[in-house]
Amino acid sequence: MDKNKVDSLVMDVVTSSDVRKKEEAINAIWQEAFRQGVYPASIHDLYKARGEGRWGGCTVPAMNLRTLTYDAARAIFKEALKINAAAFVFEIARSEMGYTDQKPLEYSTVILAAALREGYQGPVFIQGDHFQVNAKGYQADPAKEMEALKKLIREAIEAGFYNIDIDSSTVVDLSKTDLLEQQKLNSEICADLTVYIRSLQPKGVNISVGGEIGEVGSKNSTPEDLRAFMTLYLKKLPQGVEGISKISVQTGTSHGGNVLPDGTMAKVNLDFNVLKTISEACKKDFKMAGSVQHGASTLPEDKFHHFPEYDTAEVHLATQFQNMVFDSKQFPGDLKKKIYDWLKVEAKNEFKPGMTDEQFFYKSRKKALGPFKKEIMAIKDREAIAAELEVKFAFLFEQLKIKDSKKAVQQYIKESKVGKVFSLTHDKKAEAFEGDD
Repeated sequence: MDKNKVDSLVMDVVTSSDVRKKEEAINAIWQEAFRQGVYPASIHDLYKARGEGRWGGCTVPAMNLRTLTYDAARAIFKEALKINAAAFVFEIARSEMGYTDQKPLEYSTVILAAALREGYQGPVFIQGDHFQVNAKGYQADPAKEMEALKKLIREAIEAGFYNIDIDSSTVVDLSKTDLLEQQKLNSEICADLTVYIRSLQPKGVNISVGGEIGEVGSKNSTPEDLRAFMTLYLKKLPQGVEGISKISVQTGTSHGGNVLPDGTMAKVNLDFNVLKTISEACKKDFKMAGSVQHGASTLPEDKFHHFPEYDTAEVHLATQFQNMVFDSKQFPGDLKKKIYDWLKVEAKNEFKPGMTDEQFFYKSRKKALGPFKKEIMAIKDREAIAAELEVKFAFLFEQLKIKDSKKAVQQYIKESKVGKVFSLTHDKKAEAFEGDD
């Protein structure tokens, strides 16, 4: 497919208000991806190999692309091709889907289009990040909250999200003194959702599922927390159902980082030993890939090489990419002013006592990504911004040591191309068909 045609189809997917045109663009991209050997895949078997000591030495970056998703994904694929890398994940969280106006199908389609545009072939790992139980919602009406989460899981799997991180750590009860009691509800919900995910996975796909034992921003996690969680989780999981392959932990970071009154970032006291000791326990006791670090993109650059050194299985990176877009000299000043003026009205409830303007805009500007999506996609110098992101991705890939990871991906990830035809104009599931090759 002609590169200009791919660009045009992406604009239809992302910005068109014509549902029929959007549907046609989505199907054109998926069908071309199928023909070119580009397909959504699960990273589960690679993580299983890591848990069994057959692969390792690097940390898989899981990258949340909140804005200019197509351009940022193209930059990622460009860098991956340069260094023969394939062990990287594209992800988007439950909350991000809302404020960025990126539903699962749009997100996965744009990622596949970026791979096509750059000539990348093979499995593409797309992940639902923080498919999170809302603690207040669960307390008010558990059945309603679980059904909402299950609906999102169904939608995501249908859209090719074959990697899902369950986050029920929000219901960990730290008021209890016994670790089993602390992790009881977390483990039970995670087990129930694991079973649900397995019931929906397509033929030939073993979805990668992650759990979480420590909510980012709370107390640091321990191997004892992991063992308490897994003891209850495995007890709840029916026999024969494959469980999670990784665990997210708290090490001292926070999502988005902590911004100071002058707009600079506060220093973070990240305990890398948490990652190492929990990864050791994951492998030794449960044959899992290891620990997962959230909230890391705004860390100082001299910290990233520690992740593979401390045997971190996966690291989640998000806010800094958004920051680089907003703060780029190529981002139009008049558009930025328009967005900030909008935030003063539409996000005024997020302005807390004692906040400076710098802190308010830093914390709230992500809320404008959805409402201003079309205008951001219309920026003339998008490629220049993407080039700045590409430098960042190159740095991260080097620090996380994913060079030549394509060899391991080819070895452990079996091909499972499933072509799909989607309908946006009728209330029906996508029709799926398996390839011959």
